[in-house]
Amino acid sequence: MTLTTPDPILDLDVCSLAGATRRGDLTASEVTRTYLARLHALNPHLHAVITVNPDAQESADALDTLPEAQRGPLHGVPVLIKDNIDVAGLPTSAGSRLLLGHVPAADAPLTARLRDAGAVILGKANMTEWANFMTVGMSNGYSSAGGQTINPWGDTLDTGGSSSGSGVAVAARLCAAAIGTETSGSIVSPAHQNGVIGLKPTLGLVPRTGVVPISHSQDTAGPITRSVRDAALILSVIAGPDLHDEASRLLPVPDLRIRKAALDGAHVGIIRDEPHVSPAEQAALEHLSALLTDLNAVTHDRTFPTRQELNESGWNLEVLEYEFRGDLNAYLAGVTHGPRSLQEVIDANDRDPEHLLRYGQTLLHAAQGTRGDASETNYRRARDRDLRLTRTRGFDQLFAGGLDLLIFPGIHGCALAAKAGYPSLALPVTPPGTDGPPSGALLVAPAGQDSQLLSLAAHLNLELGGVRFPPV
Repeated sequence: MTLTTPDPILDLDVCSLAGATRRGDLTASEVTRTYLARLHALNPHLHAVITVNPDAQESADALDTLPEAQRGPLHGVPVLIKDNIDVAGLPTSAGSRLLLGHVPAADAPLTARLRDAGAVILGKANMTEWANFMTVGMSNGYSSAGGQTINPWGDTLDTGGSSSGSGVAVAARLCAAAIGTETSGSIVSPAHQNGVIGLKPTLGLVPRTGVVPISHSQDTAGPITRSVRDAALILSVIAGPDLHDEASRLLPVPDLRIRKAALDGAHVGIIRDEPHVSPAEQAALEHLSALLTDLNAVTHDRTFPTRQELNESGWNLEVLEYEFRGDLNAYLAGVTHGPRSLQEVIDANDRDPEHLLRYGQTLLHAAQGTRGDASETNYRRARDRDLRLTRTRGFDQLFAGGLDLLIFPGIHGCALAAKAGYPSLALPVTPPGTDGPPSGALLVAPAGQDSQLLSLAAHLNLELGGVRFPPV
């Protein structure tokens, strides 16, 4: 891969870029042209993008004709959308070659909101196939539709998944920001591995209509960005109720403006006893803890209350396996060119194993087999257990003790936050004198407290000096 010197435009985060294009200091046309040139230069190696939007430049040119008073909060900002989210006129493949002919006629609500805010949709980001719910042992970032995504920090490094292309693209500056989706770690994992910001909002804050699903109990979309303030801005655009997503009608949209001095006097719990923490993750956690003290936050060492029970019993996939079949079948029923049910997906994969079954389809078979009274009973028992151990006796107990925020090393705890439906954020942390691949920490806040999470994280992000970029 040829190393390139980024254009100064590529150094601007979303907030700075949108301010410049709204004022007319930059044009949407030149910004989009710059990003498309970089995307075309680097994507043949990184495989972060499955589909480039052929209308991106034309859309940007049209934005330049708008008077300043009509320019939205994301005016001229180039964004990539994970390829399990509908974008009108572009394939939604979920990473599968089977769905490359599926071209939705309408945007998902979150996509429409991005367009209305002035964002330029550059294309669709690669992802781990079927959002990493196809089989056990699939490589993060691999899809039959887009190939193997490569981490720009090093070809042999993990990209994280399943929003692999979204994380890689933001880190490599193929876009100003990207949208990912998460069921259990799929936003925060690629953000962590690529050294950028990944926000998983409170379940229901962003509508899931027009998104290829895994589980209505855990799925959510969210931004992957270069700064926390960018994540807050994008969330303010895509959040809000949708008629077809019941969960999205239950939450009010919070005021997502970053509050000043949010850390002063804040009570922060530090989870230090997670198993299998790497030296880099431990160093990042200690640096973050010391910084919090310097910023007048009050830190408390905490243990997740149900950690021993969770370690003893282990995690299971009963909830995801049970919900996947019905949720996916509901989405595929609207597909006109491609499989229209999970069973048709399985059968089509079996007919072309060379191209479609590089890693198998164990989880697809497991999901297809979940039906009947016994399955439903096990599912409801598993879901109740998840909520009891993560919400009632887990996060709720900690937050009831006066904590405003919890911090885990690395992205340990991401499955806990996902099962609870609580907001979490992957924050890059680079201790002084550290070089090499990125590391960081996971921040978790109470349900509905996305604004609090973002305000606290934004000040930490600023004090930490922002994100580093890989040498590409």
